[in-house]
Amino acid sequence: MTRSRTADAVSGFVAAAVALGVAELAAAVTGGASLIVEVGDVIVDKTPGPVVKWAIDLLGTNDKPFLLWSVTIGALVIGTLLGPLAGRYRNAGFAAFALFGVLGALAGAQDPLTSSILAVVIAAAAALAGVATLSILLEAAPATRDLAADPPLPGRGVADRRRFLQLAGAAGGGAALAAFTGRGLIGPAVDVEEQREAVSLPPVQIDTTGDGFEVDGLSPLITPNEDFYRIDTALVVPRVDTSDWTLSFTGMVDNPYSLTFDELVGMATLEEAVTLACVSNEVGGDLVGNAVWRGVPLADLLERAGVQEGATQIVGRSVDNFTTGFPTDLALDGRPAMIAIGMNGEPLPAQHGFPARVIVPGLYGYVSATKWLKEIELTRLEDFDAYWIPRGWAKEAPIKTQSRIDTPRNGRTLTTAARAVAGVAWGGLRSISRVEVRISPSDEDASAGEWVEAELGPALSQSTWRQWVLQWTPPGAGEWRLQVRATDGEGETQTSAEQRPAPDGATGYHEIRVKIEAAEV
Repeated sequence: MTRSRTADAVSGFVAAAVALGVAELAAAVTGGASLIVEVGDVIVDKTPGPVVKWAIDLLGTNDKPFLLWSVTIGALVIGTLLGPLAGRYRNAGFAAFALFGVLGALAGAQDPLTSSILAVVIAAAAALAGVATLSILLEAAPATRDLAADPPLPGRGVADRRRFLQLAGAAGGGAALAAFTGRGLIGPAVDVEEQREAVSLPPVQIDTTGDGFEVDGLSPLITPNEDFYRIDTALVVPRVDTSDWTLSFTGMVDNPYSLTFDELVGMATLEEAVTLACVSNEVGGDLVGNAVWRGVPLADLLERAGVQEGATQIVGRSVDNFTTGFPTDLALDGRPAMIAIGMNGEPLPAQHGFPARVIVPGLYGYVSATKWLKEIELTRLEDFDAYWIPRGWAKEAPIKTQSRIDTPRNGRTLTTAARAVAGVAWGGLRSISRVEVRISPSDEDASAGEWVEAELGPALSQSTWRQWVLQWTPPGAGEWRLQVRATDGEGETQTSAEQRPAPDGATGYHEIRVKIEAAEV
């Protein structure tokens, strides 16, 4: 008799699935972190910068689900390939699962939100479950027989296969149940929503309703929290317990100190509308949003700490050890930089940084907007590079002037009826003073068209976007090109030179094309 490679491969696949399912369940029961997420975090941290840029360009906001599914599928594929090897050399299978456990424990130990002991317990439980499943299934796996030399007893071959499939099916079902139970039925160790409900913030004082344009398809003046873009390295949103959370001021300061969450909330009197933008945003992209933030002036907190001479960089560090860094002067030059605890009249949502985050108007998020903040460290610019800098992004990153056409959408077919062309424009800390639109037949040189000034909506602050609208009656049927450009409050018009987001933000005009059909008479 010889072993069935198919049965052995199934054994390896199911054993890997059981190991992953038990890991999810063990993490939920113990309050630890998912082994899949821990491995994914290590991959993110160790991935070379060019690969990270490629993934962001290709996947956008789908990068996290893609990575988690890749880790899961990769583990199952390895298990499938391991099965036939373990069928021939049983100790090789056991050694592979032992290695799986060791690597999982090491990945978990690097997570500052999970204790090393829990990481070892979760990884060991997963490895033992995988070894046990593999051993049982390999023993039950039906063999491939030489019928002439070793004829089976009547019904025996069918019974062997049936028993194996029953065991494999039961183990696979158990793996799925364990995984779904771990992910869905057992709640998080920290109930962030309950903590948020306990925080009382005053209503937004800024008038965010007056004079805003109401045009179908146009971005609202204030981006609702649920629609605000999210870009960060956290594969799973950190859930911070405010009862033992503190914000520390360390490094090159005369008076290091820490604040509790209640103390921070009591000091949060600054309210400011600020547009945040991700450096990865393509021209015309949606990785930008406008919100009213409430927090404590960062300058006041730094004054209390006593910034030492030569401390040229402020480093923000999150609870999962992600870091940002920006020049100290930018927190002390009068702009309303803050440690924010509120967003659009409510405590920060978990995905946007609860309990506290950094907001620095005029800077791209990757150098300033630390979410799930735990520490502000003063250091020198030359002494420390924050998370994204070694990965190829610029160390200093002021937001560039940009504009976007929200409506009509690119590629739409329209009639010759009058309509609004509308969108938003932003210029970092420089505000927006003018927006112009150029419309021309798509088969002609775009530069031959004339720029027409659009009507601007309100400016809630120097660092918020402004809506704009231009009424347009298409002159006739055909395909038309629409371009937009903005001029900031300092008189600088955005450049037409096209540049991809890396290393310090995209540039160029947003352009769409529409087809106009003559209305039926």
